[in-house]
Amino acid sequence: MSASDTRAAVNERVSPGAAEAGERRNIAKRAGIVAAGTLASRLLGLGRDQTIAALFPRGVTDAFFVAFTIPNVLRQLLGEGAVQNAVLPVLVKVREQRGEAEARRFFSAVRGVSLLALVATTALGIGFAPALVSLFAGGYASVPGELERTVLLTRWVFPYVLCMGTAALGAAALNTHRRFVATSFAPGLLNVSFIGLALVLPPVLGAHGYDPGLALAAGALLGGVLQVVAQWPSLNAIGYLGALSFTLRDPGVREVGRRMTPLLAGMGVYYVDVVLARRFLSELGLGAQSYFSWAMRLCDFPQGIFVMALQAAALPSLARLAARGERDELGRTFAFGMRLALFVAIPATALFVGLAEPLVVLLFQRGEFDHEAARQTAAALVAQASGVWLVAAVRQLLAVYFAVGDTRTPVYVAATDLVAFIVLALVLRGPLGHVGVGWAVSGSSAVQAGLLWLLLRKKVPSVAGQGIAGSVLRVAGASAAAVLAGRCVAFALDRGPHAGVVARALPGLLGAVAFGVTFLLVAFCLKSPELVTLREEIRRKLARRRGGGAPS
Repeated sequence: MSASDTRAAVNERVSPGAAEAGERRNIAKRAGIVAAGTLASRLLGLGRDQTIAALFPRGVTDAFFVAFTIPNVLRQLLGEGAVQNAVLPVLVKVREQRGEAEARRFFSAVRGVSLLALVATTALGIGFAPALVSLFAGGYASVPGELERTVLLTRWVFPYVLCMGTAALGAAALNTHRRFVATSFAPGLLNVSFIGLALVLPPVLGAHGYDPGLALAAGALLGGVLQVVAQWPSLNAIGYLGALSFTLRDPGVREVGRRMTPLLAGMGVYYVDVVLARRFLSELGLGAQSYFSWAMRLCDFPQGIFVMALQAAALPSLARLAARGERDELGRTFAFGMRLALFVAIPATALFVGLAEPLVVLLFQRGEFDHEAARQTAAALVAQASGVWLVAAVRQLLAVYFAVGDTRTPVYVAATDLVAFIVLALVLRGPLGHVGVGWAVSGSSAVQAGLLWLLLRKKVPSVAGQGIAGSVLRVAGASAAAVLAGRCVAFALDRGPHAGVVARALPGLLGAVAFGVTFLLVAFCLKSPELVTLREEIRRKLARRRGGGAPS
């Protein structure tokens, strides 16, 4: 048993109240570890996007974003989505009820079955790449060479599914054992690979008559392999790197199958949104895919740094509470996670909407990325960023459904979400182009969040407000004041699109600084409890390090 597991067991024997409070503190601490790793990965990801935007023309970036989206959808279905939300709760239950040895046998069987599914999926994806590209980007048929380039890149990048599905399964085991360092920092290796090969390979490929865009496919494959290898020492330390078992007889494997079937159906419905979004964008002219994708990447930044980190940290605790039947504490833990998630997501929404163009100019405008690209990307960012806080809410709500073993309700909600997206996209893409598709994504997220909340209140009555509304009001007030300060600074420094590189960067840079400082000051004055929680966790870490204690 690890030291963290021992401390958790001791806490549970001390007193129920102390254990519950300690578990919520542990969620914040573990989310901080995940967030730190994800922050490093996202910063590298930002460097990756800046490199790609500056070095490759829009025809190459449009093709690559579609090619990379196709295996990414399957990765999220078979890997991060299904594995994390079906395998992890079952693994937690097996450890709780049957012991560590049985948990290792169960994980060995799941690894074997997963490997077979991932290999088959990869082979089928490579073989049917032309059909998949036609499905995702049929509009490319009217652009000479674009469809063929996208098919080529898709075939080369498809084995990424195998790597990432394997990495997702390893992350489930490590997160169950409260080991978040490897799973949090390993994704940064993908971005290192992208940046390195994008800088080095294009001239070599071009000199030998190959499409320079293959450098991006090579970056994806190398990054996937590195992420799998980076987990091996940690998996070996907990005894989960043993031989594979290819049996379906394990009761845990069968339970994963029962959970995964409706989960895959629900996520499949959800990712039809992605297919349709890419299809719509392929019909909206050169650059539409790229503008939409760069805006989406910026929105992923706060979601990945803290919102998804918090979900990953909270899910093992929620699953453990559900397995023990502690519904009241499950409700309190959910509310705690929701308040923390919205404390980050609401100001992120305000920042991206209020300072969209200055931020895009600061981050991307150089090389092949000109002022028109900045303007179009900023418009896409406003549309998509309006739903960042809604996606944060959805993540926390889904964690409760998966923890209690309800994978059916999200299917019905996802189907409704799909209908809302299709209707909104068809109505808005005509007058607004790629921006309309972004607004459709945000609008459908609002439908999904509302339905999940209403239905969860009926299924798990212990999930109540628990101070969420008051927290939202405080955070929204601080965000509004921060937007006003940031926009005033950015407007005062704006020297127009033809200013020098430094002058163009200042409005976004100093506007964002003004936003951040104002938000923290106002949140402090409003006595936001989430700010206090995060501040106290930082203080505890600093005190431990000054005292010579090992960091968690």
